[in-house]
Amino acid sequence: MQHKKTVAGVLAALALALPGLALAHFQMIYTPEIALDKGGEVDMRLVFTHPFEAGHSMDMGAPEQFFMVYQKGGEGEPQKTDLKAGLAPIVWKSLGNTGKAYTFKQKLRSPGDYVFALVPAPYLEPEEGAYMQQITKLVLNVGGIPGNWDKPVGLPAEIVPLAKPYGLYTGNVFVGQVLSEGKPVPNAEIEVEYLNHAPNMAANSFDKKAAVAAPHDCFITQAIKADANGVFVYAMPKAGWWGFAAMGVGPVKEFEGKAMSQDALIWVKAVDMK
Repeated sequence: MQHKKTVAGVLAALALALPGLALAHFQMIYTPEIALDKGGEVDMRLVFTHPFEAGHSMDMGAPEQFFMVYQKGGEGEPQKTDLKAGLAPIVWKSLGNTGKAYTFKQKLRSPGDYVFALVPAPYLEPEEGAYMQQITKLVLNVGGIPGNWDKPVGLPAEIVPLAKPYGLYTGNVFVGQVLSEGKPVPNAEIEVEYLNHAPNMAANSFDKKAAVAAPHDCFITQAIKADANGVFVYAMPKAGWWGFAAMGVGPVKEFEGKAMSQDALIWVKAVDMK
């Protein structure tokens, strides 16, 4: 019991100590488009970085899980496919450093929803002596036929969309529910960041030019809280990719004798109305 109290105390201290450091880490599953007119090959990058600033990228270890869940039109049983064998290691270049990352390509043939889910290896934050594990989702659609976008895929920590994540105009609200082992997490804290530097897929790097300038550091990583049912709402003021990370909501609080923040993360894209 005393050991559990010690771990809980360390996690609480980390939550206070890291508002500008570890809480700005975001695991990315990036591909240029979220809604596709027709099937074809999708090119992805898995990068652990600071998306608003295109800052320090952390070395990714070999992922524990990487899979895809597909369902056409919400009918029948969802089909789960293990994708780990298709991951290829790369070096990703941020504005300040390089980090170990992964590239991945997948052919999407049928219309419907494709939920990509990543359980990365725990990452040791050396300055804090604690681990992070950001369990990340991305929902792509082919052909406009909806499927399982609003269904959990069985992750230990997960954000389930309550607004279609691939059909959002700029200014729309994204609504999500934070789950831990399938149950809502009351009052979960969610960190929000905008992907401010366009990824260059050919060069495996971020473009140097930022889309926007933050008027103050507090705008880089924004913070919101879920309600008693784990539901949160956020209005996206600019077109592009937005990451939502529910911090420390997973059931695992310790890894290799050190405290660990097991987070749930999802990426959505807002598109300008023309």
